[in-house]
Amino acid sequence: MSEPLIQQPQTQLPLIQLVDVKKTYGSGSTEFLALKGIDLSISAGEFVAIMGPSGSGKSTAMNILGCLDSPKFGQYLFKGAHVEDLTRDQRARLRRRYLGFVFQGFNLLARTTAQENVELPLLYRGDNAEKRRAAATKALASVGLAGWEHHTPAELSGGQQQRVAIARAIVTEPAVLLADEPTGNLDTQRSHEIMALLVALNKDHGITVLMVTHELDMAAYAHRIVTFVDGKIAKDVMNEQPTIPSLADTEFADLNTTEVI
Repeated sequence: MSEPLIQQPQTQLPLIQLVDVKKTYGSGSTEFLALKGIDLSISAGEFVAIMGPSGSGKSTAMNILGCLDSPKFGQYLFKGAHVEDLTRDQRARLRRRYLGFVFQGFNLLARTTAQENVELPLLYRGDNAEKRRAAATKALASVGLAGWEHHTPAELSGGQQQRVAIARAIVTEPAVLLADEPTGNLDTQRSHEIMALLVALNKDHGITVLMVTHELDMAAYAHRIVTFVDGKIAKDVMNEQPTIPSLADTEFADLNTTEVI
Protein backbone atom coordinates (compact mmCIF):
# COMPACT_ATOMS: atom_id res chain seq x y z
CA MET A 1 0.00 0.00 0.00
CA SER A 2 1.36 3.41 -0.91
CA GLU A 3 2.37 6.02 1.61
CA PRO A 4 -0.19 8.75 2.49
CA LEU A 5 -0.05 11.66 0.12
CA ILE A 6 1.97 14.47 1.68
CA GLN A 7 2.18 17.55 -0.46
CA GLN A 8 5.53 19.32 -0.36
CA PRO A 9 5.20 22.61 1.53
CA GLN A 10 6.25 25.95 0.19
CA THR A 11 9.39 27.19 1.85
CA GLN A 12 7.55 29.66 4.05
CA LEU A 13 5.17 27.05 5.49
CA PRO A 14 5.99 25.29 8.77
CA LEU A 15 6.67 21.55 8.85
CA ILE A 16 4.04 21.13 11.59
CA GLN A 17 1.10 23.34 12.41
CA LEU A 18 -1.67 23.03 14.99
CA VAL A 19 -4.55 25.45 14.48
CA ASP A 20 -7.06 25.93 17.33
CA VAL A 21 -6.69 22.27 18.33
CA LYS A 22 -9.01 21.06 21.06
CA LYS A 23 -9.20 17.60 22.60
CA THR A 24 -11.84 16.22 24.93
CA TYR A 25 -12.06 12.96 26.83
CA GLY A 26 -15.27 11.42 28.14
CA SER A 27 -18.74 12.78 27.54
CA GLY A 28 -21.58 14.48 29.36
CA SER A 29 -20.86 15.28 33.00
CA THR A 30 -17.49 13.46 32.82
CA GLU A 31 -16.22 15.33 29.76
CA PHE A 32 -12.75 16.78 30.24
CA LEU A 33 -11.22 19.37 27.92
CA ALA A 34 -7.54 18.40 27.77
CA LEU A 35 -6.56 20.92 25.08
CA LYS A 36 -8.33 24.26 24.93
CA GLY A 37 -7.46 25.68 21.53
CA ILE A 38 -3.78 25.15 20.78
CA ASP A 39 -1.95 27.11 18.08
CA LEU A 40 1.58 25.88 17.42
CA SER A 41 3.90 26.08 14.42
CA ILE A 42 7.19 24.18 14.15
CA SER A 43 9.65 24.64 11.31
CA ALA A 44 11.84 21.89 9.88
CA GLY A 45 15.10 21.58 11.78
CA GLU A 46 13.90 23.05 15.07
CA PHE A 47 14.71 21.55 18.48
CA VAL A 48 11.70 22.25 20.71
CA ALA A 49 11.31 21.35 24.38
CA ILE A 50 7.75 20.98 25.65
CA MET A 51 7.25 21.51 29.37
CA GLY A 52 4.41 21.77 31.87
CA PRO A 53 3.03 20.18 35.03
CA SER A 54 1.16 16.87 35.01
CA GLY A 55 -2.27 17.33 33.45
CA SER A 56 -1.23 20.43 31.54
CA GLY A 57 -1.95 18.90 28.12
CA LYS A 58 1.62 18.46 26.89
CA SER A 59 1.37 14.68 26.57
CA THR A 60 -1.99 14.97 24.79
CA ALA A 61 -0.44 17.44 22.36
CA MET A 62 2.51 15.10 21.76
CA ASN A 63 0.15 12.19 21.08
CA ILE A 64 -1.63 14.28 18.46
CA LEU A 65 1.66 15.43 16.93
CA GLY A 66 2.77 11.80 16.79
CA CYS A 67 -0.45 10.71 15.06
CA LEU A 68 -1.25 8.47 18.03
CA ASP A 69 -4.45 10.44 18.67
CA SER A 70 -6.64 12.90 16.77
CA PRO A 71 -7.95 16.33 17.75
CA LYS A 72 -11.62 16.70 18.53
CA PHE A 73 -11.67 20.12 16.85
CA GLY A 74 -9.14 22.14 14.91
CA GLN A 75 -6.51 21.37 12.30
CA TYR A 76 -3.21 19.49 12.30
CA LEU A 77 -1.12 20.08 9.19
CA PHE A 78 2.03 18.08 8.45
CA LYS A 79 3.94 19.18 5.36
CA GLY A 80 0.75 20.88 4.23
CA ALA A 81 -1.46 17.78 4.59
CA HIS A 82 -4.47 17.85 6.90
CA VAL A 83 -3.69 14.99 9.28
CA GLU A 84 -7.09 15.28 10.98
CA ASP A 85 -8.68 14.16 7.69
CA LEU A 86 -6.51 11.06 7.28
CA THR A 87 -7.81 7.58 8.05
CA ARG A 88 -6.26 5.49 10.83
CA ASP A 89 -4.27 3.50 8.28
CA GLN A 90 -3.01 6.67 6.61
CA ARG A 91 -1.90 8.07 9.96
CA ALA A 92 -0.07 4.82 10.66
CA ARG A 93 1.76 5.08 7.35
CA LEU A 94 2.62 8.70 8.07
CA ARG A 95 4.13 7.61 11.42
CA ARG A 96 6.21 4.90 9.75
CA ARG A 97 7.48 7.24 7.04
CA TYR A 98 8.09 10.53 8.85
CA LEU A 99 8.15 10.04 12.63
CA GLY A 100 10.45 8.39 15.16
CA PHE A 101 9.63 7.87 18.85
CA VAL A 102 11.77 7.69 22.00
CA PHE A 103 10.23 7.04 25.42
CA GLN A 104 11.28 7.30 29.06
CA GLY A 105 11.07 3.52 29.37
CA PHE A 106 13.43 2.20 26.73
CA ASN A 107 10.84 -0.34 25.51
CA LEU A 108 13.46 -2.75 24.21
CA LEU A 109 12.73 -6.43 23.70
CA ALA A 110 14.67 -8.08 26.51
CA ARG A 111 15.74 -11.29 24.80
CA THR A 112 16.78 -9.80 21.49
CA THR A 113 20.00 -8.07 20.53
CA ALA A 114 20.51 -4.36 19.96
CA GLN A 115 20.66 -5.09 16.23
CA GLU A 116 17.33 -6.94 16.27
CA ASN A 117 15.66 -4.24 18.36
CA VAL A 118 16.74 -1.56 15.90
CA GLU A 119 15.63 -3.63 12.91
CA LEU A 120 12.08 -3.95 14.25
CA PRO A 121 10.53 -0.86 12.54
CA LEU A 122 12.01 -1.98 9.23
CA LEU A 123 10.57 -5.46 9.72
CA TYR A 124 7.12 -3.92 10.18
CA ARG A 125 7.72 -1.85 7.06
CA GLY A 126 8.48 -4.98 5.04
CA ASP A 127 12.16 -4.35 4.26
CA ASN A 128 14.24 -7.45 3.43
CA ALA A 129 16.82 -8.87 5.86
CA GLU A 130 19.86 -7.45 4.10
CA LYS A 131 18.44 -3.94 3.98
CA ARG A 132 17.34 -4.15 7.63
CA ARG A 133 20.75 -5.32 8.78
CA ALA A 134 22.63 -2.59 6.92
CA ALA A 135 20.32 0.18 8.13
CA ALA A 136 20.40 -1.01 11.76
CA THR A 137 24.19 -1.25 11.75
CA LYS A 138 24.42 2.30 10.41
CA ALA A 139 21.92 3.61 12.99
CA LEU A 140 23.76 1.98 15.89
CA ALA A 141 27.06 3.42 14.69
CA SER A 142 25.49 6.89 14.49
CA VAL A 143 24.61 6.74 18.21
CA GLY A 144 28.07 5.51 19.23
CA LEU A 145 27.29 1.80 19.53
CA ALA A 146 29.33 0.27 16.70
CA GLY A 147 30.49 -3.12 17.95
CA TRP A 148 27.60 -3.54 20.38
CA GLU A 149 25.14 -4.96 17.85
CA HIS A 150 24.93 -8.42 19.43
CA HIS A 151 24.49 -7.36 23.05
CA THR A 152 21.10 -7.77 24.73
CA PRO A 153 19.60 -4.98 26.87
CA ALA A 154 20.73 -6.73 30.07
CA GLU A 155 24.32 -6.37 28.87
CA LEU A 156 23.99 -2.61 28.32
CA SER A 157 23.96 0.37 30.68
CA GLY A 158 20.90 2.59 30.91
CA GLY A 159 22.52 5.18 28.66
CA GLN A 160 23.40 2.54 26.10
CA GLN A 161 19.85 1.14 26.18
CA GLN A 162 18.44 4.60 25.50
CA ARG A 163 20.86 5.00 22.58
CA VAL A 164 19.61 1.69 21.17
CA ALA A 165 16.08 3.10 21.50
CA ILE A 166 17.16 6.26 19.68
CA ALA A 167 18.82 4.19 16.94
CA ARG A 168 15.54 2.30 16.56
CA ALA A 169 13.70 5.63 16.26
CA ILE A 170 16.01 7.02 13.56
CA VAL A 171 16.61 3.83 11.54
CA THR A 172 13.72 4.76 9.22
CA GLU A 173 15.34 8.19 8.65
CA PRO A 174 12.37 10.16 10.02
CA ALA A 175 11.84 13.88 9.54
CA VAL A 176 10.76 14.29 13.18
CA LEU A 177 11.94 12.66 16.40
CA LEU A 178 9.42 12.80 19.25
CA ALA A 179 11.10 12.17 22.61
CA ASP A 180 8.93 11.72 25.70
CA GLU A 181 11.04 12.23 28.86
CA PRO A 182 14.05 10.57 27.18
CA THR A 183 16.30 11.14 30.21
CA GLY A 184 13.72 10.32 32.88
CA ASN A 185 15.28 6.95 33.80
CA LEU A 186 18.91 8.04 33.65
CA ASP A 187 21.41 9.55 36.05
CA THR A 188 22.77 13.05 35.47
CA GLN A 189 25.83 12.06 33.44
CA ARG A 190 23.92 9.68 31.17
CA SER A 191 21.18 12.30 30.75
CA HIS A 192 23.64 14.85 29.41
CA GLU A 193 25.11 12.24 27.06
CA ILE A 194 21.67 11.53 25.62
CA MET A 195 21.02 15.25 25.23
CA ALA A 196 24.33 15.60 23.38
CA LEU A 197 23.17 12.86 21.02
CA LEU A 198 19.81 14.56 20.40
CA VAL A 199 21.60 17.85 19.71
CA ALA A 200 23.87 16.08 17.20
CA LEU A 201 20.94 14.41 15.44
CA ASN A 202 19.26 17.80 15.17
CA LYS A 203 22.32 19.77 14.12
CA ASP A 204 24.19 17.27 11.94
CA HIS A 205 21.33 15.25 10.46
CA GLY A 206 18.64 17.93 10.27
CA ILE A 207 16.10 15.93 12.29
CA THR A 208 13.41 18.05 13.89
CA VAL A 209 13.32 17.18 17.60
CA LEU A 210 10.25 17.59 19.83
CA MET A 211 11.00 16.66 23.42
CA VAL A 212 8.74 16.51 26.46
CA THR A 213 10.66 17.01 29.70
CA HIS A 214 10.12 18.08 33.30
CA GLU A 215 13.80 18.97 33.71
CA LEU A 216 14.85 22.56 33.09
CA ASP A 217 18.50 21.60 32.58
CA MET A 218 17.48 19.19 29.82
CA ALA A 219 15.12 21.73 28.20
CA ALA A 220 18.03 24.18 28.15
CA TYR A 221 19.56 22.22 25.24
CA ALA A 222 16.60 23.11 23.02
CA HIS A 223 16.41 26.19 20.83
CA ARG A 224 12.82 26.85 21.85
CA ILE A 225 10.78 26.06 24.96
CA VAL A 226 6.98 25.73 24.88
CA THR A 227 5.21 25.57 28.25
CA PHE A 228 1.72 24.12 28.70
CA VAL A 229 -0.58 25.05 31.60
CA ASP A 230 -4.21 23.90 31.99
CA GLY A 231 -4.60 22.76 28.38
CA LYS A 232 -3.18 25.92 26.85
CA ILE A 233 0.21 27.19 25.73
CA ALA A 234 1.21 29.58 28.49
CA LYS A 235 4.63 30.48 27.12
CA ASP A 236 6.51 29.95 23.85
CA VAL A 237 10.01 31.44 23.93
CA MET A 238 13.24 31.13 21.99
CA ASN A 239 16.26 29.97 23.98
CA GLU A 240 18.90 32.43 22.85
CA GLN A 241 21.73 30.52 24.54
CA PRO A 242 21.04 26.77 24.38
CA THR A 243 23.35 24.52 26.38
CA ILE A 244 26.28 23.33 24.30
CA PRO A 245 27.18 19.67 24.94
CA SER A 246 30.55 19.13 26.59
CA LEU A 247 33.30 17.20 24.82
CA ALA A 248 32.96 14.35 27.33
CA ASP A 249 29.25 14.03 26.61
CA THR A 250 29.75 13.95 22.84
CA GLU A 251 32.26 11.13 23.25
CA PHE A 252 29.62 8.94 24.98
CA ALA A 253 31.59 8.30 28.13
CA ASP A 254 29.71 5.15 29.20
CA LEU A 255 30.54 3.06 26.14
CA ASN A 256 33.04 0.92 28.01
CA THR A 257 30.76 -0.12 30.84
CA THR A 258 28.11 -2.85 30.97
CA GLU A 259 26.72 -1.77 34.33
CA VAL A 260 22.94 -1.64 34.35
CA ILE A 261 21.80 1.76 35.59
